[in-house]
Amino acid sequence: MLQPFLKIFPDRKHRPLRASSTHSTPLKPEASSTPTAVPWYSWLLLLFLSLMWGSSYILIKKALLVFSPLQVGALRLSISSLAFLPYFLFQWRKVDWSRGYWLLLVGLTGTALPSILFPLAQTHISSSVTGILNSMTPLFTLLIGILVFRAPVIWAKALGVLLGLLGAILLILGGTGAEFGGNFGFGLLIVLATISYATSTNTVAYKLQGMSSLLISGISFTMVGIPAIALSLFLGVPEVIATHPDAAVGLLRVTILALGSTVLASVLFFRLIQIMGPISSSMVSYIVPIVALIWGTWDGEVISWVHFLGMGLIFGGVYLSRRKKRALNDTFKSDALDL
Repeated sequence: MLQPFLKIFPDRKHRPLRASSTHSTPLKPEASSTPTAVPWYSWLLLLFLSLMWGSSYILIKKALLVFSPLQVGALRLSISSLAFLPYFLFQWRKVDWSRGYWLLLVGLTGTALPSILFPLAQTHISSSVTGILNSMTPLFTLLIGILVFRAPVIWAKALGVLLGLLGAILLILGGTGAEFGGNFGFGLLIVLATISYATSTNTVAYKLQGMSSLLISGISFTMVGIPAIALSLFLGVPEVIATHPDAAVGLLRVTILALGSTVLASVLFFRLIQIMGPISSSMVSYIVPIVALIWGTWDGEVISWVHFLGMGLIFGGVYLSRRKKRALNDTFKSDALDL
């Protein structure tokens, strides 16, 4: 169980009661100056999510050899919703539907829209460059958190975001920038997807506090996934599966993408948001490009020393974003629940 790792309140020392002629009134307790420690397993979640999401771009690239971009997105959403459907049927009566709007928003921005935008973009942009561009998610998470949700500005986190973004820019300039020739419009699709992810991240952190990550995933995925099943039928996915010679391999890739990079990874990511807060948790997007570049190299792309320099800056940004975290992260930990 995760509960032993979540100390909602630090130890507090109370001042002695102040004497009064009529009655005694205790003073407010002093807040402990000891920082709240982030659980050690948050590092493991961060690395595992990076591996899962960093591998998703090569899976999308290979799935596009069989399915169209819209088919990949619709099929991914359909498989994800079917995986969560039993849980949805069991839990729907226990859901606080007064927050149903926020659950739907998480499903649309965190799953549905990116599932369509990434395959569309990857028809003209490589998987490694797609992974690099996805590193802009923490920047938009920070901006949306401040502008929309009035999150406090913690400059250590902001500096970490900018440092990581600088590393991502170096990665783009270090040999992959030429792949954008004439395809900036498709790059903007990825930018839109990162804004969508950032919206979902902030919604979970600020509007769905106290709700378990499994419940958030199960309900939000099913809400957007059921319509996706109808969309898959409309787009002719069954016909492709029945007639394409590589349909079995393509379907396997989309299934891994749906169950691993979507279902399991999203449950763990929502948990990570509750533990670390929206900015630090979204730093997973800075490690994702490293995994995407490794897959890209395996698939025939070249990596240079500039890429390693960019990776160093990315890891520096991840480290820096975890410093001076008490003021923001205590808010989320107080409402975090066990899976």
